[in-house]
Parts: sequence; C-alpha cells; structure tokens
Amino acid sequence: MPELPEVEVLRRSLAPRLEGRRVEGVEVRESRLREPVSRRALDRLCGSEFAALRRRAKYLLADLTGGRTLVVHLGMSGRLSLLPGERQRGAHEHVVLALSGDEELVFRDPRRFGLIVVLPTDELTTDRRFVHLGLEPLDETFDGDRLAALARGRRGPVKNFLMNGRLVVGVGNIYASEALFRAGIHPRRSVARIAPRRWRRLAAAVQSVLAGAIEQGGTTLNDFEDAVGQAGYFQVSLEVYGRRGEPCKRCGRPVRRLVQAGRSTFYCPGCQR
Repeated sequence: MPELPEVEVLRRSLAPRLEGRRVEGVEVRESRLREPVSRRALDRLCGSEFAALRRRAKYLLADLTGGRTLVVHLGMSGRLSLLPGERQRGAHEHVVLALSGDEELVFRDPRRFGLIVVLPTDELTTDRRFVHLGLEPLDETFDGDRLAALARGRRGPVKNFLMNGRLVVGVGNIYASEALFRAGIHPRRSVARIAPRRWRRLAAAVQSVLAGAIEQGGTTLNDFEDAVGQAGYFQVSLEVYGRRGEPCKRCGRPVRRLVQAGRSTFYCPGCQR
C-alpha cells in the first residue's frame, strides 16, 4: 500500500506537469471504487485549471480554479499517471481526465480500494475524511514533545501508537519499523515507558526515515510508480524491514520478526530496548 512518502513523491512528480493545465473532458469507465465515483461531480471540473497540488496524510489534494478540490487516495494498488492522449487504453483505467496539451490524468486501480471524490476546497478541513486525522510528521511543528503529549495517559506498544492515523498520519508499517530501529526503541515498548529524550529521538527518526524515502522515490515492494512511471528505491536502504534472520547492519545479531495488530514488525533485539 502506498504510504506518505509514496504519495509525496507522486505529488512532487505531478505538480510541475499538472499545475496550469485545463480539464477538457472526463471519462469514468468504472465507478465502483471505495466510494462510488460521481461522474456529475467530475464533469463540473471541465473548463477548470489545476491551481495547486497538496497532500494531507495519504490523500493527494488537487485544487482547481472554481473552488473545487479533486481528492485522490491510492488505496492498496492505485496509480495516478500522466499519459499521452493518443494511446491504447490499459486495463483497470477507471477514471480518465483529458487535459489541455493532449495528455490524460489516468487513475488505475486493479483492486478498486482507491478513492476519487470532488469536494469544495473550503470544506476540506471539516470533511469526515479529514477531520480526525493526526499530526503531519513532516511539519516543522512535529517533535518529541508533541509525541509525548499525545502519549500522555495512554498505554500500549509504541509501534501501534505510531501507526494510529488519529495521532500521527502516514507512518506506515515499513516506516514505523525503520524509525523505531533508528531510534533504538523496541516496538513492543509501552508508550507509558518512554522518556522525553527518547521521544525526541523517535520524532527525529520518523522524519529522517520519511525524508530519506521521499528522496529515493519511495519504496517499491509491489508496483508503486510515480506520475511518469519511475519506481522507488528506498527498499535497498531498509535496515530491518523484511530482513528476518539476516544480520543487523549495526551489531550483527539476527533481525527478528513479530506480529503486532496483524502486521509484521521487524527489529533488532540487540539495538532496540
């Protein structure tokens, strides 16, 4: 599943190619996604221009002139690509926006867990999809003190805490495991037993891991690609995730795997306490 770094990579690859382009036509070939696609709402975008691309958590927000925002979530297998207008249609291309300049913005999603919806731009913050979202880990205000404040009065494993989207957004399974390794914190450690200095170390590790993943184009374990078909390479930099039984790159002890909330967690028993 694409996580925050992959969506940010997509945003950065799309923005210079999309901003200023006009929507000239809409084709909905399959409306049965996570929520039904509204052909009527998409049709209202015709004649509008893309003004800016933003991201909130794992949502891509494309603001258009006229006060509307195209909201896209990639779900498990979604791709959003800029493709030539004159081409043979591919499989699973559910929504196609024809753009000025003879290109198309194409949403492809084999598993159909993705989302495409049009919302009034000034109502985004109060929309049910966004109102409960937690801290953005790439914001300048994200730090250990804010994490410690969120954890106050709570218990439970720190990895589950990091992956709770109502507290912190976008730190998916891979990046939570990697950040905890860099911070030297065991994934099962209770949030009630983490000192302030370790929260600061963890916040810095989260930002470092996410920034590194973005710089390397995201993590392509299955089929993630950016808007022009470039795969990510962060997977070659993974220090613990997916490395069960292999020697830790720091201490040499075998990396272990455990299951938390139904998800695989990888950690080093020597480096993480």
